[in-house]
Amino acid sequence: MRIEHIRDRLRACGAKPGHEHWVLQLWSQQLASDHGRHRPEDYLPLAVREDLPALLADLAGLATLRTAHPAEDGSERLLVALGDGQSVESVLLPRDGLCVSTQVGCAVGCVFCMTGREGLIRQVGSAEIVAQVALARTRRAVRKVVFMGMGEPAHNLDNVLEAIELLGTAGGIGHKNLVFSTVGDRRVFERLGQGVVKPALALSLHTTRADLRAELLPRAPRIDPAELVELGDRYSRETGYPIQYQWTLIEGINDSEDELDGIVRLLAGKYAVMNMIPYNTVPDLPFRRPAVERAAEIARSLHRRGVLTKLRQSAGQDIDGGCGQLRARDSGSAGRRIPIVAV
Repeated sequence: MRIEHIRDRLRACGAKPGHEHWVLQLWSQQLASDHGRHRPEDYLPLAVREDLPALLADLAGLATLRTAHPAEDGSERLLVALGDGQSVESVLLPRDGLCVSTQVGCAVGCVFCMTGREGLIRQVGSAEIVAQVALARTRRAVRKVVFMGMGEPAHNLDNVLEAIELLGTAGGIGHKNLVFSTVGDRRVFERLGQGVVKPALALSLHTTRADLRAELLPRAPRIDPAELVELGDRYSRETGYPIQYQWTLIEGINDSEDELDGIVRLLAGKYAVMNMIPYNTVPDLPFRRPAVERAAEIARSLHRRGVLTKLRQSAGQDIDGGCGQLRARDSGSAGRRIPIVAV
């Protein structure tokens, strides 16, 4: 379901834009029905009031909790059931953050990722994306949403941008606390700055070598890492937000001194943050996370050389909850795969 379908239903009951905003705020923020200045009996048209309980029940059914997996780091991974029986993962993060999924499966096929192994099954509608936030808010406060869960947001751009606009308005989340994460797609750079809500941007870099990037992200758009950084730098100047560069640190693959030199060459002096994320081991894949000491030294080295670097840990490591692993263990995860060719 898309957000526009909710608006159509409200308009059919006589709702005006202010009424739509009130209802979408009620749902997306999980507020009490008497929130704000307006009481529903004094503010909403009669037909909207009569349909409201059924509408809220339908919206609650868009994303329901299948299982919850709290971790020692304060995060909580949620396996979320969608209305058609498919499932996605959301992650409640420390400090009021939430990671949401934008697709069931993923077509990019990152060789180190569990989600990429099953291909794309279907898109997640804009209302289903917001429903993950609404569900999470029944468990704890959510003040930041990162689009870094299952799927590639650039391959579901219309739905993701619709969700971002709602969350940045009726959803009550600050624009720079909405983080669009992508492997890099020129369509993203064309459209991301055109909306009412301009989110922060995270780019999955993973290597400074074009040939290695093609191996690690086989169906990502063929954008040279240097060009990707230039596109990101342009967006940071337009918005005033630093670009977050994501680097999944894999032992023997992208942790060499040559790679560190490449990072310095591309990012030193840029308005950017490098997030170094040691690889979260996936069963049956031949990749390993580097030693803790090595990862820490890489972060310190980059920092000394002029690249603001944060060493981050993937949430839920103690529960084997890396992206896609909960869904892979779920018996209802099978579905029709939709191939997407590289662009």
